[in-house]
Amino acid sequence: MAFFKTQERTKERFSLLLLDLEEYYFEQYTAYHVTSPSIKENKIRGSFKVCSRSIIFDPDGLAEPIIKIPLRDCQRIEFVEKENNPFNEPRPPAITVSCEQVIFIKESNVIAPYRNERGSKKLTFELEGWSKTEDVVQTLLQLHRASCLDKLGDQTAMIAANLQSRLARSSFDKNCFQSVAEKPHMECPVEMVMPLVSNPGHVCVTNENLYFQPLNGHPHVIQIKLNEVRRIYKRRHGLRPLGLEVFCTENNLCSDIYLKFYYPADRDEIYYYIATFLENHIKEHTAESYMLQWQRGHLSNYEYLLHLNNLADRSCNDLSQYPVFPWVIADYTSTQFDLANSDTFRDLSKPIGALNQERLDRLLARYGGMPEPRFIYGSHYSSPGYVLFYLVRVAPEHMLCLQNGRFDHADRMFNSISETWKNCLEGATDFKELIPEFYGNDSSFLENRLSLDLGRKQNGTLVGDVLLPPWASDASDFLKKHRLALESQYVSEHLHEWIDLVFGFKQRGSEAVEAHNVFHPLTYEGGMDCDSIEDTDQRIAMLTQILEFGQTPKQLFTSPHPQRITPLFQNLTRSSSVNSAAGELSPVSLCEDSSFEDLTEESRRMAWANMATLKRISSHKIHKEAVTGIAVTRDGASIFSTSQDSTLKMFSKELKEFQRSVSFSNMALSSCLMLADGKTVLCSSWDNNVYFYSIPYGRRQDTLMGHDDAVSEMCWFDDRLYTASWDSTVKVWQCSSKNQPSNKKNTFELLAELEHDAGVNTVALNPAGTLLASGCKDGTVTIWDTSSYQTLQQVHCHAGTIHHSAFSPDSRHVLSVGDDCYMKVMDVQTGMMISSVKAEEEQRCFCWDGSSVLCGGRSGNLLLWDLLSNTVISRIPAHSGAVTAMWMNELCNKVITGGEDKQIMFWRLQS
Repeated sequence: MAFFKTQERTKERFSLLLLDLEEYYFEQYTAYHVTSPSIKENKIRGSFKVCSRSIIFDPDGLAEPIIKIPLRDCQRIEFVEKENNPFNEPRPPAITVSCEQVIFIKESNVIAPYRNERGSKKLTFELEGWSKTEDVVQTLLQLHRASCLDKLGDQTAMIAANLQSRLARSSFDKNCFQSVAEKPHMECPVEMVMPLVSNPGHVCVTNENLYFQPLNGHPHVIQIKLNEVRRIYKRRHGLRPLGLEVFCTENNLCSDIYLKFYYPADRDEIYYYIATFLENHIKEHTAESYMLQWQRGHLSNYEYLLHLNNLADRSCNDLSQYPVFPWVIADYTSTQFDLANSDTFRDLSKPIGALNQERLDRLLARYGGMPEPRFIYGSHYSSPGYVLFYLVRVAPEHMLCLQNGRFDHADRMFNSISETWKNCLEGATDFKELIPEFYGNDSSFLENRLSLDLGRKQNGTLVGDVLLPPWASDASDFLKKHRLALESQYVSEHLHEWIDLVFGFKQRGSEAVEAHNVFHPLTYEGGMDCDSIEDTDQRIAMLTQILEFGQTPKQLFTSPHPQRITPLFQNLTRSSSVNSAAGELSPVSLCEDSSFEDLTEESRRMAWANMATLKRISSHKIHKEAVTGIAVTRDGASIFSTSQDSTLKMFSKELKEFQRSVSFSNMALSSCLMLADGKTVLCSSWDNNVYFYSIPYGRRQDTLMGHDDAVSEMCWFDDRLYTASWDSTVKVWQCSSKNQPSNKKNTFELLAELEHDAGVNTVALNPAGTLLASGCKDGTVTIWDTSSYQTLQQVHCHAGTIHHSAFSPDSRHVLSVGDDCYMKVMDVQTGMMISSVKAEEEQRCFCWDGSSVLCGGRSGNLLLWDLLSNTVISRIPAHSGAVTAMWMNELCNKVITGGEDKQIMFWRLQS
């Protein structure tokens, strides 16, 4: 189980969990507990541990209990001098502790509730080595004075001063370096954070390793190789930006180390130093990049939720911010497990507290009469108590630590999956969600494998294994089916609704109120500034309440989260219309020996998988200025290109030379496209016109004078022409030429004029022709409905002119590139910016499959970019000037590019 990755069970009985919450373990000495001072044989050897609020004696023998003496219960702590009686064996110096309470732990080496003995007691301890006995007594007296102070704040301050003094007097032992050649970069005091406890010490980072050396030597030095680090996250700890968590695995739930620093600057310096060892780390791990991977099926629902939890400061080492997962099943009583039945599932659009309308009505009535600050739910969906409620069978010592040495009442424990779900639906104060273990593969948290005595319920039965639903044959079967449910079609289609509640735009504000998703203000990030509370006791009490009550994750999204692209939504033959939607030809006949059936999703995937093998076949300089557009005939034999030199050129692939040159005016041509009939090329011009060129007749067939400024780009679908112009409009034209000879003129009917706030530089249709994306000189991308011509989304994406934009094949996303050097992916459904990548240089044009992008930059290179990881896969030298035009056919593995160097280049994928 991931929960125990950093706290694997050992033969050593002592654990930091034996300390009180917020207590430190300072030092230890080999010692003897003298039970009968006059008889040497009644000495029990063990370890005498000095802690900030207690004395702990850990016997070597497993049969003897661990003894804990709270310092606040001590009446006297004395140093007994060495006796030098010449007639008897000299007696060493000793420490005597007179107290009112002794706590006995792990009697007979059994994990069980602690046994407290009250009443006046006197215990004697002799330290091996003798020389430090008096110093240890002085330390204990100082800590005893701190524990007896009236105010909790004064106690905390005095103990903190003691800790800082110890850290300042010590440093990292460089003899622990793995190599004498290692060069230290930085060292500072920190605390290693684990569930419920933290351990002070020193961190040292070198050019090879990160080390943590505990102040007390427990455990030994921890070493992490920097070249093995895969992920690092900054964390809030105690509501302050002091935490740093390091992972050496890609998808593991628990980290290799969690460090809490005393100063944010120290944390940040080590963070950025380690980040230099991670390829593209700073850009790679964003909620938007993970969202894009999840949407396209590259991450499972489980993996995506883990990444979101990590990004939202949820950590297995911090029980107040433990990863939160949703209940997804609502049926725990049936004998059959039916994933095809929607009634099997919980409504993911509502928080737990809103699933039962009758209970919600009572809560809302209370909420309506509540003074500010108001909240609907008085308890949270995740807290340390809830986490250990689920994990008590594998983390009994954590539960004992949290609850002062006691387990919960037997009837209130995690006894049944069905009863727990029922209580979450009906209980007046129970709104808890699940934890990742419910979707893992380790079922031990559901079984009492340690044979713990967890009590007897009112009906007389002992608390044992968790009672499973009838549809699960055993605990492993339950987890397997639970995971199947999480990855099911239904959950995949609705998980974004739950993400909106927990990590997204319904987490707070008016949207949270409308969704009945309002918790106590102290649970939200920034809900309370503890540092502004002057009274120390109040500040500590407030902080303790926040940490124990539970915390809402950091908000990751401020607009609706897009839905996942599930198989039912994917049209595997949609690619047949991709090029025709842009006014080019269906790829059916672009390859001599291809057929429509060949162009499947698999063929596309294979083509893009080989894109890094793109090889240049030939290059031809046929223009006098930059190439602006490329179009190809149905048979692939002729290539048309437009240029700023005002000409349309026809190039023969077979003869490897250009055959025609046409000029419509003395101004630049900005783009071209081929109509579906394969006989007409359209050219847009800076002279405000669109020209129709007849290939069979070799002359201009028509002129559309439609704009007041340059026409920048066009697209075509079902006899409708969409023209974008620097006059700040996109115009939609119905072109009628049916049943007419190709040399007859067309008729143009203006259907719509789409207004923009700036000149429109690029326009694109989705494959079905139902959506239009326009990109402007002011950096705005607008999504239009082509049936109603209504604006669906309008997002300011770039800081300057947008050069090119295009829909993904599934129409879910729009990619745009601009002169601010950014590539940005917008979700069509929500308008959310789900990926933002800054390239090394300005990108001018691209082709993409929704995940990978082949783009041409200002330097003339072609870049193959993986948007799912935000990494450049391949860099291909191409033109000597900016790449300005690109055409691709995945089926034939062909690419044609044009550039400012006046050349067109032919490329082929080498399989």
